[in-house]
Amino acid sequence: MKVGIVGAGMVGSCAAYAMALRGTASELVLVDLLPAYARAQAEDILHATPFANPVRVFAGDYDMLEGSALIVLACGVSQRPGETRLQLLERNTEVFRNVVPALLKHAPDAILVVASNPVDVMTQIVARLSGLAPGRVVGSGTILDTARFRALIGDYFEVSSHSVHAYVLGEHGDSEVLVWSSAKVGGIPLADFAAQANRSLTEELKNTIDARVRRAAYTIIEGKGATYFGIGGGLARIAQAVRDDERTVLTLSMPTATRGGRPDISFSLPRIVGKKGVLTTLEPSLSYEEQQLLDKSAAILREAASSVGFG
Repeated sequence: MKVGIVGAGMVGSCAAYAMALRGTASELVLVDLLPAYARAQAEDILHATPFANPVRVFAGDYDMLEGSALIVLACGVSQRPGETRLQLLERNTEVFRNVVPALLKHAPDAILVVASNPVDVMTQIVARLSGLAPGRVVGSGTILDTARFRALIGDYFEVSSHSVHAYVLGEHGDSEVLVWSSAKVGGIPLADFAAQANRSLTEELKNTIDARVRRAAYTIIEGKGATYFGIGGGLARIAQAVRDDERTVLTLSMPTATRGGRPDISFSLPRIVGKKGVLTTLEPSLSYEEQQLLDKSAAILREAASSVGFG
């Protein structure tokens, strides 16, 4: 499978690196506003392939995206000191007004995966600008938040995170919702598993894990300036699900109808992902409080999208 990555910065290059190591793609092409930078990233990643998988890695312009089955959008501008979220949104919207038509001109059949922040609103914008069918434009959403949630539960209970089933829904951001009510380990409800493992599952523990998941990006950014390894791995996971038509469940963002008959807004729910993108959206079983929080998260995102004319 050929994968294109638009934006060869830390997120885009880490996604490419993760895909190269996993053998997710047979070809990887990096496109960036700075061609020399993209070429350097591509060459550096190529040099890792003898230790992993035989993947062709190269850089080019939009015409090199031709034949891509999936394109990751990791482009956009960074927030300036003192700049408001609305100002950042407005500048990134202008970037994507140019990027989306350019890539679709050469790869009209590609699935678009949005990684640029704020990812939910940018996914809403790309879906509208592209005019592609539902499911062909998805955002990385809370795939990383869900991974953090599962990792912390697994760490506390000393069990592999692969055996933990728990989701983070809504916004990839401050209003995200950790769904404790349906969390399970090995198919066993978390409270029951805790009792069997002789471990406490207190509100204090939940609050601690909630804070660590919700504040993870802030903590990482404070320590090293940006987050990129985790989301790079998440983007590689999405690409693998598409390549292998896995029909696996991932928490991704895409335009979704909310209660009350309002227009679609992009936020994360469990989605079944396969060769054609998102095939089905699942309706999770939520407690009353979780549903209220999810509705609030959707409302926050609707307001943000409306502020730039995409609500």
